[in-house]
Amino acid sequence: MSNTNKPVTNRREFVQKLVGGVTVASLASASAMVSSVEATPEGQSKKTKSYGMLIDTRRCIGCHTCSVACKSEFDVPLGVTRSWVEYTEKGTYPNVSRHYLPRLCNHCRHPQCVDVCPTGATYKRKQDGIVVIDSGQCIGCKYCIQACPYDARFLNPVTKVADKCDFCIHRVSKGLVPACVNSCIGGARIFGDLSDPASEISRLLATNPTTVLRPGKGTEPNVYYIGSDHNNEHENNRGWYDVRITTHRKEKGRR
Repeated sequence: MSNTNKPVTNRREFVQKLVGGVTVASLASASAMVSSVEATPEGQSKKTKSYGMLIDTRRCIGCHTCSVACKSEFDVPLGVTRSWVEYTEKGTYPNVSRHYLPRLCNHCRHPQCVDVCPTGATYKRKQDGIVVIDSGQCIGCKYCIQACPYDARFLNPVTKVADKCDFCIHRVSKGLVPACVNSCIGGARIFGDLSDPASEISRLLATNPTTVLRPGKGTEPNVYYIGSDHNNEHENNRGWYDVRITTHRKEKGRR
């Protein structure tokens, strides 16, 4: 028998060839896995959310339970508010009506507060669209407070940094709804994922006429209202009827 046809009987040569074959197969498998991951469309592995809130003012009774729950949840100092309820009294006696307008940060799609922040302390979270404040980076310059068209921000008198509603992200991250939603006795607040067409908020937005505050500002708020009255005291100048706004805050005017 010639040497060219001689089978491999040496143990060392056998092991070396076996290991070499396994290595090649492993590399090929790993390459295929990498190619598969790279070929996966962006965003398919982890879907982002877009949280928003819908407030049905027809159900609101102006009890301020949401405001109290918010203050309790965050130990908000006296004199400032993350969430509040405004009263709109309109008409001429005896034809007078009262409407309630719950207010909070609108978590806008194009937030002006983010644009003016010099340190990047205010930013919009990519995973859920919530606008938050990094207190560690905030220098208390008040630029964001002035830029907000909705008067939703304030300088915390205790921490000396900007503060506002953050949709209770510590609750939302655990699958809970914000404190104001949980406490509303009239069920006027609906919170959910706007990007999910099957969510309750998406279904209600699709089947009810809604409005947002100050749409002309171009911020595209993610807080919507059903049946709200956005009139302000400037309407008195027209002489049609009397309008009185009670904000229940130190800021007497409505923005």
